[in-house]
Order: sequence, then C-alpha cells, then structure tokens
Amino acid sequence: MYVKTTTRQSKTGPVRYLHLAHNEWDAGRGRSVPRILYSFGREDGLDTDAVRRLVASLGRLLDPADALAATAEAGSGLVFTGSRPYGGAYVLDQIWRRLGIEKILTGLASSGRGRSRDAATAERVLFALVANRALAPASKLAAAEWMSQDVHIDGLGEVSDDACYRAMDWLHAVRGEFEKQVYFQVADLLNLQVDLLFFDTTSTYFETEDPDADVPRDWRGEPATDEQSADPDKEGSGSTASPRTAGTTCPRSSSGSPSPARRSRCGSGAGQGTPPTRR
Repeated sequence: MYVKTTTRQSKTGPVRYLHLAHNEWDAGRGRSVPRILYSFGREDGLDTDAVRRLVASLGRLLDPADALAATAEAGSGLVFTGSRPYGGAYVLDQIWRRLGIEKILTGLASSGRGRSRDAATAERVLFALVANRALAPASKLAAAEWMSQDVHIDGLGEVSDDACYRAMDWLHAVRGEFEKQVYFQVADLLNLQVDLLFFDTTSTYFETEDPDADVPRDWRGEPATDEQSADPDKEGSGSTASPRTAGTTCPRSSSGSPSPARRSRCGSGAGQGTPPTRR
C-alpha cells in the first residue's frame, strides 16, 4: 500500500492528484496493476487534518512501538519503552483529593497514633488499592502488580504486596478516627443533613449458645413440608427418614413362580433375614 500520484492537464497547467493505492496481480495482463483505495484529491488542496486523522486511526491497529516507528521522523532517535493508561486513575485521584482524604490520612499519620514509617507512600498505596477496586478489581497480590506495571499513579512507583498489607494494617489502626473525619468532611463539603445512615453488613453475623432445633427432613435431605411432618407414614417424612430399603429378591422355580418352599418366606419379607419394610 502506497501513495500514488497522477497528473492531469488543465487550462492552467498540470494538476497532481494523490491516491492511496494497492497493487494487485492481473492474471490476464500478466502483471500487477494499481488499485485505488482512496483518493485524497488535488495535491495543492490536500486536507492535512483528514490525513492526520487517517494516520491516527491506522496507528490504533498497531502496537505502540510500531505506531511510534511509523510516525516518528527518521533519525529522531525516539525509542518506545512502555505505555500505561492514566485517565481513570487521574480522575479518581482528583475525587480523592477533592474529598480531602489525602489530607485526612496525612494528618492521622502525623498525630502519632498508628503512625506509618512513610505516610506519603501509605496514602498513595491506599489510594491505589481503591483505584484498583474501581478500575480492575483483583486480589491484593494482583493489585500490587497492577499498580507497578499496568497503570500510572502520581507519586507512586513500584509496589509490593507487603506494602499493601502494611498500609492496610496502618489504616485499620486509625480506622475509627478516619471514618469519623471522612464523614464530617463529606457532610460539610456537600452540605448534607444526614438523617439515615446505611451500613455494609456483608460480613456481619451472630451466634447463640442454644443448639439448633431438629428440622424434619425428607428422603432427599431437604426440609420436610408441613404435610410430610403431619403424616409420619408418608414416604421420607420425619427427621429420621432414610432412603428406600432395597427389597428382597426371591428365587423362582423353572415355572417362573416362587417355589412352595420359599413362598411363605418371600411373602413375609424374610427371605434374607430382612424385616418387612413399611412403605
């Protein structure tokens, strides 16, 4: 694929036209012939902005290194080293700062209680964990890799999973005061009059010292219905219900019916010493 130039004569002289072309083999002619894919129009009226948009659109189909090599000037010495997304983390960081969370954490670090060795790094790590939960939820180990390799966060370099756990331990030590300050900061910032608070009870549970009551279950192990509980003769009812008891196999004589010697035993269900089963 290349840019093909054609020249046409006009009353004012020769006019050059630019085209995006591609050579295709013509079996009838026995040679390749150009095929025009797109015409840019007259060279002296070229829409350079349209060309830039086209180049940018085509560049998105390449990896960043190839895109840079295709657009960089020859001999510029530019070398692609890496690329990380920045927009999502930047927006969240601005909200984080607007809510005053950065200042609250820094103030708690300087107060002495549960003080971290590096408050600035701990604050950045905590923000990165929040950003990871919003942009690419993952485990703490995967989050540390995400912070170090997959995203750019201002003020934060390479992060280990140990740094994440240390930051969370420090936050846990100051959790009560931190939650109170964030609440008042947000209420003041948004001019809120709070009448109702919601709490996340996902991990909340309670226990009692009293044992659980026996629950009647059917033969599948599921809680029995009221009808099954009221009728103990119904199959599988009651808390002691068990799966069906296999019947006794009665040997047959050559005529296809139980032999007289065994008819009474098979009729009583005692052919194998098994008591009769109530069905």
